[in-house]
Order: sequence, then C-alpha cells, then structure tokens
Amino acid sequence: MGRPQGPPLHTERPPEDAGDNEGAAARAALRYEDPVILFRASDTYDYFRPSACALRVFLRSRGVPEAPASPFDELLRSLGLRHEAAHLAVLPGAVDLRGLPQDVRERRTVEELRAGAAAIYQPRLRAHVSLDGDPCEVVGEPDFLVRAERGTIVRDAKLARRVGGADHREITLQLQIYGWLFERATGLSPARLEVLSGAGELVRIPQDRGAAMGFLRWLKSIRQRPEEFYEPVGWSKCGGCGFQGRCWPRAVASRDPAILMEVGQNVARALRSSGVRSIEHLAAYPDEVSLGRAVPGAAERRTKILRSARAMAGGTHEVLERIDLPAPEDCVSFDLEGLPPYAEGSDRVYLWGMKAWAQDGPLHLPILAGFAPRGDQEGWEEFLRVAAALLAGRPSRRFVHWGVYEKSRIGAYVERYGDCEGAASHVLASLFDLHRALKRAVVLPVPSYSLKTVEAYVGFRRRMPEARGDWAIARFIQAVETTDPALRDTIVGEIVAYNEEDLDATRTVLEWLRGVGPQRPRSEPGGGGAAPSDP
Repeated sequence: MGRPQGPPLHTERPPEDAGDNEGAAARAALRYEDPVILFRASDTYDYFRPSACALRVFLRSRGVPEAPASPFDELLRSLGLRHEAAHLAVLPGAVDLRGLPQDVRERRTVEELRAGAAAIYQPRLRAHVSLDGDPCEVVGEPDFLVRAERGTIVRDAKLARRVGGADHREITLQLQIYGWLFERATGLSPARLEVLSGAGELVRIPQDRGAAMGFLRWLKSIRQRPEEFYEPVGWSKCGGCGFQGRCWPRAVASRDPAILMEVGQNVARALRSSGVRSIEHLAAYPDEVSLGRAVPGAAERRTKILRSARAMAGGTHEVLERIDLPAPEDCVSFDLEGLPPYAEGSDRVYLWGMKAWAQDGPLHLPILAGFAPRGDQEGWEEFLRVAAALLAGRPSRRFVHWGVYEKSRIGAYVERYGDCEGAASHVLASLFDLHRALKRAVVLPVPSYSLKTVEAYVGFRRRMPEARGDWAIARFIQAVETTDPALRDTIVGEIVAYNEEDLDATRTVLEWLRGVGPQRPRSEPGGGGAAPSDP
C-alpha cells in the first residue's frame, strides 16, 4: 500500500450545501441510532499531536493499546481545566452542563440557546452527515457558547499561547468542526469562532465548513485503509506519543534509516521509495553523488546522512575535528530547570543548577527560586551572586551547558529583572555549549544528540533513570500546590537530585570528548536502540 497523503490544506466544498439534493437525501436516510463512523471534533488531535502522524490515526481507529498518560500529561489536563474554570468565573449567568448524561447535555444545549442563556459551559453538539456515501456521526463539545450582540460565539479555552494560521492547526480545525455542528444544531451560523489562548487573548478563527469536512473525509480515508502502512519514526516526532513504545522498537529492529538523526521524514520516505530499507543498505553507498539519486538536495546534507549511517552501521563514532575544550579545573556544569510558558508561574526558572569542579572535589551549588511572590526574582539574584563569586575566584571558569536553553533563559531574565553589576554579562561570556561542540567534533551511532542519549553512549549511568524534564515540571507544580512542608521538601530534594545527575552527565560527556578515545563496539550500551523518552 502506498503511504497516505497528509490532510487537505485547502478548503473544499462541504457535502451538505443547500443545493446538494443528493446529500440531503442521504442525510434524510440516516438513522439516529445507527451511525457507521463516529467522529469527535477532538479527533483533529489524533493526527497533529504530539506531532503529525497518519499512522497514529490508523492505530487508534483499530483500538491498538497506547501507553498510559504520563504525570506531565495529567498536569497539562489539570492546567487546562483551571484555564477553563478561570474563564467560567468571568461569565455571569453561565449555565454549567458538565457532569450531565450526554443525551441530556445535547438537549439542554439547544434548550438553553433558545432560552437566550448568556453562556453555556460544556455544551454538546451532534449531527449526522454522509461523507462520500458513508453515514457518519459527528460530535463536538466546545468549552463555551457565549451569547453576543449578533448571535452566539463558539469558544474554546486552550493552553497554547499562539493559535491561528500555521500555529496549532488542530485547534483551528477543531473550532471549524464546532462551527459546522452549531449550524446543524441551530440552523444558524455562529457569530464567530474564538480561542481563549494560554496568553489570555481571544483569538478569532475563520469559519470554514469546507476545511472541516475535508479533514473529516481525510480522517475517514485513513481509518478505512485495509492494512497498516509505512510511517517514518523520528526522535522528536515520536517523543510523547502513546505508540512510541510500539513503533520505535520495530524501526530499530528493522534497521529503518528513519532512526538516524540526520534522516528527516521526507528523506526517510524518499529512501524507502528508492528501495533503501536498512541502515546498512544506506551506509553501503560509496559517495554523496551516488546517494543523490535517492536523496536529492544539498551534497552537505547527503554527507551528514552517510556519516550517520556508517556510524550506526558500525556501532562506532567517527572523529571529525578536534575541539578546544576548557580545562577541567575551569569547568562549571550548568543546567536549568524551568516551567513552560503555559504552566503556573509561567516561563520561569525554578532551579539554577551549578556544579564546580576542582582538585579538592566537586562543589554542588543548586539555587532554588522561592515559593513566595518574589521567589522568582530572588532566585535570579542569588544565582547571579553565586556565579559572580565563582568567576571572581577564577575568571577563566566556563559554564558548560547542553544546548541553547541556558543562554536564552539568562537573556530573558536580564530583560525581566536586569543585570546586577554586570554578573549576567560575565556568565553569558563564559558559557560553553557542549552540545554544539560535540556535533562539530564527532559523529555518534545514536539516533539523537540529546544529553540522555549521548551520556548513555559514553557510559554514564543514572540513579534516577525514569526522571525527565517533564517529570520535574509535574513534580514542581505539586511542590507549589502542597500545604505539607515535609512533602514539599521531599519533592524539591528529588528535583535537585535529578538536576545534579544532569550536571554529572554533562561533566562525563565533556571528559569523554576531551579524550575521544577508542571506538566503542555496537554491542555495548548506547547503540541507538532505546525509544525516545527525554525531551
């Protein structure tokens, strides 16, 4: 079977146009209790979240088991409910339908609209439609219906801070399906479609019945495929998906080139179309020119792909160039734990982790933001004080970190609270991005250059292997909300211990890179077979 095309990116003519007599007849023949295919407006998330994947749509339609929700998933759900509740509190006279049986909610929704309710929370809308001759039932549960001067607003509350256009297309399509359902239930077009974003802004979504119906048709075509089809895996693509524990091991076992870091989704499909089904087959290409027939585009990209394939096929790393690294006694491992923009106390760093290394042993210096209203600023100022003291005692120190997060957060905090006596500027000038240096220096036989993947290859073993960045976020929110001081101290201690392992891992990778010594056989840990789990 060929691979499925993505969902339609254009508006198509909806099947239920008033002039479509054939569609009207098909709708009249549908029986309320006998639908063939059920769609929910939230099904838009099946394809788009956590990343675009048609196979996820197919697997869910077949009832294939998924991994249970993680603590971080539960946190997002809790934050979403709070976001809704906060908006409900500012809608006077709102009718709350949550908790009622589904059929009662449907009936009450229509009744309250006819009675002129100022707002309805958790309404339920349902309609039947013929899609290409198949009778379908479509259900939608927008968060709010709000009476406006000219009609009714269909509104949903989302944690996403940027909505509309190319941002979160699943949200746009979901609202457009709600709009279509509202028309079917009331005979009227909604006054407008809106999203209450995580930034507290009301974002208007264009009404487009054709786009909504086009997406439902596409979903139907994927669900009705007779057998499973090829969908490339990807390290960031599969992370957070409930099927990653199913799909990733299969791709590893089949030696699918898609597990290579340099092979993106389009390249993976191009390779498969060219008959390249394994990493070993890809690695056997003699040069970039011959690979060009299978992978069009820049020769530099083909060079990276071949190097990655040969490293993975041999289970060994390849040295590209020697990198000047800071002296061991000058290194301060540096790693931050922060809250994402949609969480409580959004976009803040709650742990500034540092570990200085010297001949007399390591010095662990975790700086925690306080829980009081000024805790964020106090944490920043304490970090600057400690960092300035480290630099004053040894100006040649380098703050060794992994990736761009630490640099971006320092810049954001300078804008937020200022740079006390230039300490932040000194830290910024002393940063050393080990992730960037590693990518310049070596090619590793791993599917990702995330810290947890690289550390496993060089031999670092964690005492808390299940802890991840999203776990730390979920635990920190628990610490913020608990009224039990002992429990809060326990949670904070766990997060500090997790962060210290990140600091130690950074140091271990740095020292390995300093030696970039003998190559490692593929049979040793770190050969690329683990499923993506770390963010």
